[in-house]
Amino acid sequence: MHIEYTIRLGQREDVPAIWGLVRELAIYEKAEIEHTNTIEMMYEDGFGAMPIYQFYVAEVGSEIVGMALFYYRYSTWKGKCLYLEDFYVKEHYRQYKIGFGLFKTIIQRAYQDGCKRISWQVLDWNQLAIDFYNRFEASMEAGWLNAALTEEQIKYWHHHL
Repeated sequence: MHIEYTIRLGQREDVPAIWGLVRELAIYEKAEIEHTNTIEMMYEDGFGAMPIYQFYVAEVGSEIVGMALFYYRYSTWKGKCLYLEDFYVKEHYRQYKIGFGLFKTIIQRAYQDGCKRISWQVLDWNQLAIDFYNRFEASMEAGWLNAALTEEQIKYWHHHL
């Protein structure tokens, strides 16, 4: 099957659509309650005084049907790296290889920017995503645990250290 789509770098006016896709992703990952970011925060964090993320959108006509949101991180072992925070295509459009186009765009961006690695997370039960990444011969590292402090923990430790 074939459908015409375009991929472009995201702009400020795309933020509400991106927020909606992130919401869909959170629901798909059975973590809707964890999605607490707001459109206003995304405006500030992506297009404010100190932008910290960028994204690409995939459009069919004028509808944004997919996105790849990323930022740069630094590895003291490797150097500059691109971190793919969210990668999502609406379910109805997954059959048209739009995800492949978005992922190819991320690879090209990382190459152009001299990145030494692209990294991301995938849930161990999301076999469709694992199969997708395996097509690119991505390594899936065992032995690493995800660690985080919540906003509440940050506040607690800020006041107690």
